[in-house]
Amino acid sequence: MSVRVLALVGSLRAGSHNRQLAEAAVKLAPEGVEVVLYEGLADVPFYNEDIDVEGAVPAGAAALRDAAGQADAFLLFSPEYNGTIPAVLKNAIDWLSRPFGAGALTGRPAAVVGTAYGQFGGVWAQDEARKALGIAGGAVLADAKLSIPGSVVRFAELHPQDDAEVTEQLPAILAQLAAATPVAA
Repeated sequence: MSVRVLALVGSLRAGSHNRQLAEAAVKLAPEGVEVVLYEGLADVPFYNEDIDVEGAVPAGAAALRDAAGQADAFLLFSPEYNGTIPAVLKNAIDWLSRPFGAGALTGRPAAVVGTAYGQFGGVWAQDEARKALGIAGGAVLADAKLSIPGSVVRFAELHPQDDAEVTEQLPAILAQLAAATPVAA
């Protein structure tokens, strides 16, 4: 039985290096780990308790919750927007945190990785995402980190799946997530 890791990408841009990093995770997943790249974050409305009503949850949010409900663990790919987490990723965390104490993230292993143009690879945004995931109930693996700086130059002609650091560290993080899941225990 394989461990299913849901990958959520905080950039909606077609040529996103974080999306490419998520694609690399799909290809580099170790045996026994399946990475599912979620495609519908652009369709999820901003969280609003007034529309989070059983039986009437917006389709985009319901689809996200359904995909999350089938996951054993979560891997978020976060660029850094103005020094913090992209709204689309924070919104996904908000939807998955509900109902409070019983959301899809509750007790499930989660990690945050990413790449950004700056010299620190989006560390601030990734730290914020870890904080939000933990508050939302996720079992955040604090030491499962990968922050790749200089994305625009580094990945100008090289896909992340062909980068030595990525091919070494990303499978190791996926293995950590798998080892932390109740399925693997």
